Amino acid sequence: MSGTSLELVDLVARWVHLIAGIMWIGNSLLFNWLDRNLLPAGSHPQTPRPIGTIWLLHSGGFYYVEKTLLEGAAVPAPLHWFKWQAYSTWWSGLLLLLVVYYFGGRALLADPSVASLSHAQAVLVGAGAILAGWALYEAMQRFVAPRAPGVAAAVWIGGLTVLAIALTQLLNGRAAFLHVGAMLGTLMAANVVLTIVPSQRALVASVEQGHGGGAELSARAKRVSIHNNYFTFPVIVLMLSGHFPTLSSQPHNWLALLVLIGGGAAVRHVLNIRFGFPVWRPALFAAMGATVAALYTIGRSGSTSPAGRSSDAGTPVSFADARHVIDRRCGSCHSVRQSDTSFGPAPGGVTFDTPEEIVARAARIGERAVLTRTMPPGNKTGITDGERALLGRWIASR
Repeated sequence: MSGTSLELVDLVARWVHLIAGIMWIGNSLLFNWLDRNLLPAGSHPQTPRPIGTIWLLHSGGFYYVEKTLLEGAAVPAPLHWFKWQAYSTWWSGLLLLLVVYYFGGRALLADPSVASLSHAQAVLVGAGAILAGWALYEAMQRFVAPRAPGVAAAVWIGGLTVLAIALTQLLNGRAAFLHVGAMLGTLMAANVVLTIVPSQRALVASVEQGHGGGAELSARAKRVSIHNNYFTFPVIVLMLSGHFPTLSSQPHNWLALLVLIGGGAAVRHVLNIRFGFPVWRPALFAAMGATVAALYTIGRSGSTSPAGRSSDAGTPVSFADARHVIDRRCGSCHSVRQSDTSFGPAPGGVTFDTPEEIVARAARIGERAVLTRTMPPGNKTGITDGERALLGRWIASR
């Protein structure tokens, strides 16, 4: 497939993935909010006894919503299901993994500076981690959680931690973060396919047989729906993390990854309990503040590593010397006349063809080539530590 075709598939898949994800997550957050705000009410003349009701105001009108298990009533028609958003999000995400990492080569997966893996081995590591995370979660939820939910949660969290750390030690940092996000997204989609929708079908069948909606069927679907709700914030931030190499591609990236997951889940938890938790606002700010403070500390620790400090000392460097390094080590990709098109047209639209372009992006060069050492990807052009230090001295002397 040509570079233009791959870029088009990438664009369309991202477009669908984003739209479907917004719809899926929006529905999840809305229904979770509804469940926590329903008010007990008497029977409505035309429906069975509701579990709860709520009035809403939106788009110039008033909406009255009831939740019920249809005890002794027929299944209404039409009945709207919420499942295709989840399916579309997962399939488009899988397509992105294939195009960007596995077959398209549009982003780095195996990184020699992290581990000596071939591309095929890196693909097996990434895909295997996703499958292993799903298998562990399913085993815990189906066989352990019904009897010991605390044990199931502890084992799953421990397994997630091990898998996350292992990925950062085997794959490129950006790819590791994204694969953990893909793992959590796969769990969410699998919960819809394997638990939520089957439980809903059983609920409908029970009502059609005149038995009414069983509370245990509703509870089973609701349990994993709550899990999906907690996964939402970590998945979103991990999908965005590739834009922030200060966290994803530094020595303590595994810790940053765990902080992003824990911080996102903690913020989601405070928002979930806020209706019965009077001091939820201070708790929310505390969770957000602790997460940001931890990420800042981790980011600073990466920028003060020996690789980062090596640029601080030494004689000033002329622009001509710095440009010589940039031309040799960066210009093959970052140019309108690029010689290496494996990552598509100049990645990020960044070119270093003129002195003005180089000077304007000096700080970014320092961050990517000197501090985080994420450029060139996998050190594809063979930049040396001395050349990185030279670039650092040039930037420091400006």
